[in-house]
Amino acid sequence: MRVLIQLRPSSDLVAAVTDPAVSVTAADVAGGLPGIALDSSFAPVAVPRPVPAAGGDPLSMSGPLTFSLAAEDASVLVRGEISDDELSTRVSLLPGTRPDVVGVFADPVIEPYLTCGGDPPVGDWHDVERLLAVAELAAGGLDGSEVALAVLDTGINLDHVSRHLDREVALDAERSWVPGGVDGTPGRFDVDHGTMCAFDALIAAPKATLLDLPVLLSRRQGGSALDGLLSDAVAAFAHLREVLGAQPEESRALVVSNSWGSFSPRWDFPVGHPGNYSDNPAHPFNVIVASLEQAGADILFAAGNCGRDCRDGRCAFPDRPIVGANSHSAVLSIGGVDVENERVGYSSQGPGRLAKRKPDVCSYTHFSGSKAFGDDQPDSGTSAACPVAAGLVAAVRTQWPASRLSPAQLRTLLRRTADDRSTAGFDYDYGYGITDAKGILAALRRRKDA
Repeated sequence: MRVLIQLRPSSDLVAAVTDPAVSVTAADVAGGLPGIALDSSFAPVAVPRPVPAAGGDPLSMSGPLTFSLAAEDASVLVRGEISDDELSTRVSLLPGTRPDVVGVFADPVIEPYLTCGGDPPVGDWHDVERLLAVAELAAGGLDGSEVALAVLDTGINLDHVSRHLDREVALDAERSWVPGGVDGTPGRFDVDHGTMCAFDALIAAPKATLLDLPVLLSRRQGGSALDGLLSDAVAAFAHLREVLGAQPEESRALVVSNSWGSFSPRWDFPVGHPGNYSDNPAHPFNVIVASLEQAGADILFAAGNCGRDCRDGRCAFPDRPIVGANSHSAVLSIGGVDVENERVGYSSQGPGRLAKRKPDVCSYTHFSGSKAFGDDQPDSGTSAACPVAAGLVAAVRTQWPASRLSPAQLRTLLRRTADDRSTAGFDYDYGYGITDAKGILAALRRRKDA
């Protein structure tokens, strides 16, 4: 089983890991771990320490927290593999063998949320543009200018996106990131799922600057062409922390779109195991997600395609399929509706595993748009709904950086202005409802005038 090993080495080593100018290897941090084959291609990643508010429980992840990357506080992750025959023994013995070992965590397979079924598209991306009131957003100066919009997926083909949007598209290769072992240049990957996501994100935020992070292109033994490892998402989020930190604090604007998730408990430790990912807010990736949000990033995850009406064949969680970071309280979990405001059958229902009230809201999917999979194929799944919503968030960030409207406040704004599709407020089908751009605009005007 492939795992993430969390260690607390010397403060000098932690400082070196957090310094992008210093090269540190897995062997430098964790050499000599018995029974573990370290992955030398995975650069060690620093994990911030959650610090509770005064009087808070240091073992709880549910109270108010800050996150410290100070050398005396942070820990370090490396990636490795333990044979299945020795897994339980090694995991239990490691902390006793090496006192610097904090824990051993699952590194589950992550896969894109492709759609099920063969239904034709409902409407096209111009319908989405209209429903998102893009002309009104632009008239109010909300077009994504100077906003970094990170797409964590299979990579972006910029020429394809630009050609099908019929306009120039901005991509910052320097602030993009490619996992070790992946061949390719940001913006020049094959047309695939990530290209669709990039196209859809730019519908509401046409002037946003794309960052390309192809975390789903990592190759692993037995893997398919479209899956990756959570550890690469860990490294990508660590990179985005540097991107965010380099922005002036008064104008920070980073939106992170994630149209992928974990489908199967087979790749995870059991629920209740300290190394579990799906239900464990203390898993290092879930901690890193929370720390990036607190630093000012807006993080969106697709709710998934495990809805009861049209379940993706890969869905192996028997219930509550919105798992791990896709259900984190610090992210927007996005369900899917078509342009006629009808929920698509594959959109996963809540409750979520980390936070029960998931999905948060729904956005648009199953329309003709990027043509990434052929001229007659829709942009579909919650994979499309997530970047569509991310583009709306990026449009808002044009004039409302995190210093003016925190990520938590923006999530609340989207929930409160959503078009409620039930008679009971929040529900597990639609969340708080469908994103309402005009309602958001009106709320921002009231906030500005207050």
